[in-house]
Amino acid sequence: MKTWLKWLLVGAVSVAFGILALSNTVIASVSVTILTAILLSVAGVFQIIAGLTESGMGNKIWNVILGAMLLFLGVSFWTNPLEGTISLALLVTIFIAAGGVLRMVLAWQMRKSQYFWAMLVSGAASILLAALIFADFAALSVQVLGIFLGIELLFSGFSLIVLAFFLRRHPELLERFGKR
Repeated sequence: MKTWLKWLLVGAVSVAFGILALSNTVIASVSVTILTAILLSVAGVFQIIAGLTESGMGNKIWNVILGAMLLFLGVSFWTNPLEGTISLALLVTIFIAAGGVLRMVLAWQMRKSQYFWAMLVSGAASILLAALIFADFAALSVQVLGIFLGIELLFSGFSLIVLAFFLRRHPELLERFGKR
């Protein structure tokens, strides 16, 4: 199978999953939470194992405590996925707001450049998005992660489809990297 066709298929699957995620954002959000729970639990177990193999007592204790916290958080998300979804949605919303504030501060530092307005609008948009989520957090908290996942899958899928058609028209770029 040609490389461009592989990228086209991956992009189409990504778009399909994006539509699926947006069609039921609550299930998509809970799925993200369960995946996060699994990853946190695995990371916690590995951190505990790594901590037990440490030579210094301070490092050993610190790593085991950190691993136990990760494992506890993972198990907590696994046993209470709806509450975990709300916690993750709150964390993501806080990150969006913090990113907006940081871009506003950066915009202020760039106020004499041509990039000031773009950075200012970007920061303001993030702060506005976070405020909109916080304004109706009770209703949106269980949907936020699914909405973001669906949108990301759509954008990623469309960009992979564009990449596939680009590679189809310019196969010499693949030859440059030794792939076809």
